[in-house]
Amino acid sequence: MDEKFCDAGRGITLCYETFGERSDPTALLIMGLGTQMVAWDEDFCRGLAARGFYVVRFDNRDVGRSTHLQGAPPTIRQLLTRSRRAAHYRLADMADDAAGLLSELELAPAHVIGASMGGMIAQTLASRHPQSVRSLVSIMSNTGRLLSGQPALKLYPFFLRRPAAGRAQYIAHFERLFAAIGSTGLPGWPISDRSEEIRALAAISYDRDHDPAGPGRQLAAILASGDRTAELRAIVAPTLVVHGTADPLIGLSGGRATARAIGGAKLMKVEGMGHDLPRAIWPRLIDAIEENSMRAGGSPDRHPPQPASRESLSGLSG
Repeated sequence: MDEKFCDAGRGITLCYETFGERSDPTALLIMGLGTQMVAWDEDFCRGLAARGFYVVRFDNRDVGRSTHLQGAPPTIRQLLTRSRRAAHYRLADMADDAAGLLSELELAPAHVIGASMGGMIAQTLASRHPQSVRSLVSIMSNTGRLLSGQPALKLYPFFLRRPAAGRAQYIAHFERLFAAIGSTGLPGWPISDRSEEIRALAAISYDRDHDPAGPGRQLAAILASGDRTAELRAIVAPTLVVHGTADPLIGLSGGRATARAIGGAKLMKVEGMGHDLPRAIWPRLIDAIEENSMRAGGSPDRHPPQPASRESLSGLSG
């Protein structure tokens, strides 16, 4: 890995990595809760770069090698009551981090792609920093509204149990989690075939920087940010919302609510996809990201502008 560091302002330093040619339009990848930038697989990043994007992936605050803050994570009681008191920051602060990264590296505006909590950050970035976002892709995310995109009850123990202690325990926990939330209905892609890949991701994540309290602080930021539906209505960037039909962590209703809230947004449903980014969907996802970027325009030779409309991505719905 060719990791670099950037002062994003307000005492936050972000660890990032790039793929492709700097002269190409930027694609900023934002990962989800407690998940490091390495979850954007290098092969996926190179696939996007091959389509004419300068790909930037980075660790959010409180994970990986970016700045880790001080403060206790929320208690079980605070999680169950969705208390906002435990929050040390909000999604808006994490969006400010991303805006600071783009500004400091002189890469704005960017095509912004976010997964799960990363989708929430990407939405907030597009709403609060419209000058930094050319197009938006929100993957397996939601609006923060209590009546949509909520996890299945069987997953609550994963949030409420104590963090895994030790490398082996962390890897085992990671495997159990992805067995519970990962894609199981994709043809020719059983989750059992991905065990080695999942263990490798868990191992490199633990070795890079494992902070058991970091994900809790990020979760508190999500809860404290509340229902963001009104804010999403301000987004003007051409938007694609991607959601799996078999997502047990953030239900498909979360994707539908996101697409309804953002004017002109297109919902792309992926049959059998859970709460992960398996290789089986990469070709279709990369195609969709590129097509959505064309609605905003890019370098004339690689991404000519196209008018934004609900029909322009009509062939992508699952």
